[in-house]
Amino acid sequence: MPTEQAGACRWPRILTTALALASLAGCGMGQKVADLVSSNDDAVQPAELVEFAPAFEVVRAWTGSVGKGSDDHYLKLTPALVDGIVYAADRGGRVRAVELEDGRELWEIKLKKMLISGAPGASAEIVVVGGSEAEVVALSSSDGSELWRTTVSSEVLAPPQVSGNIVLVRSGDGKLHALNAQTGGRLWIYDRTVPILTLRGSSAPVVVRDLVVAGFDSGRLAALELNSGKALWETRIAIPSGRSDLERMVDIDSTPVVLRDTVYVASFQGQVAAVTLATGQIQWTREISSYAGLAVDNTAVYVADADSHIWALDRLTGASLWKQEALYARRITAPAVFRDYVIVGDFEGYLHWMSPVDGSFQARSRASNKELLIPPLAAGDTLLSFSANGKMAAFRLP
Repeated sequence: MPTEQAGACRWPRILTTALALASLAGCGMGQKVADLVSSNDDAVQPAELVEFAPAFEVVRAWTGSVGKGSDDHYLKLTPALVDGIVYAADRGGRVRAVELEDGRELWEIKLKKMLISGAPGASAEIVVVGGSEAEVVALSSSDGSELWRTTVSSEVLAPPQVSGNIVLVRSGDGKLHALNAQTGGRLWIYDRTVPILTLRGSSAPVVVRDLVVAGFDSGRLAALELNSGKALWETRIAIPSGRSDLERMVDIDSTPVVLRDTVYVASFQGQVAAVTLATGQIQWTREISSYAGLAVDNTAVYVADADSHIWALDRLTGASLWKQEALYARRITAPAVFRDYVIVGDFEGYLHWMSPVDGSFQARSRASNKELLIPPLAAGDTLLSFSANGKMAAFRLP
């Protein structure tokens, strides 16, 4: 059974059943578990939506779509926002650019014979997507024309990150690849051993000035030099415990968040931690299990735990400020901070707007009739949601 830490009372639906472990014995590399639902998760009944008096009405500004979205695969195809343009992709190889202001299409292309699994990353010049067959493809931001194509060592399950002349790509076998943004040529590789069993997905790297911060399936967080890939420090966020591979899984599957000189990171069956960016020294930890992730503002760290409870922790000390339990088992996304609210999506396509002061519900909006796998994206006065079936919706406050 899972440990009794916060948010770890049940296995998430992205885990395989224990029966599959027998087939993994003796494998030389980790197995990314796919779209299987554990029997324990099926037995859990999601909380019913609570009634409340909304404090305001959310305005839907526009809607759009990109193909079939993740096409019934557990893929977090997070759109990229650059200079007022949204770049989005679907499993079947479609990549689309639209205006954030009104959803107007700028271009759309279809990559032939490519199943997109990590997408997209973007800059003002290029848009980069990754595929299930280890492909990495760069497109022109202006018209979607293909610029270059290369392969990495295995499936890409996180959005590539573009920083200047470098493209960073996480592959499912534990490697972080740095590619030349103009040619796709390899610059360096940082390699980490993958445990026998991991969550399906990878933490996207984060670029801060001349550093790359990345979380790995082993529960470790590392900082590297952007230009060389040289490791500056590596810190263990979660320590495996238990007898079985399931119990010992301590994956960092969500993307770290950097605010000022601190990195905030969450791990599954591990901890939420604040880590000094320059040295890797841990400032504080909390025993909260999360595979969805967290958001940060000047006051608090907001965490979606494995039971779909939302925690607000003091950003400087990690002390609990509040906990919202009314969304239990609704498979919520990581939180987003937008204007004066904390927002999460859920498995029925709802967006839940909460007060950052006490976690009370302030509004609720329906983004889609399908699951929201990724957190809503905040950009200026617009909040953008992207559902599992490829539907996009932009919301604004009155």
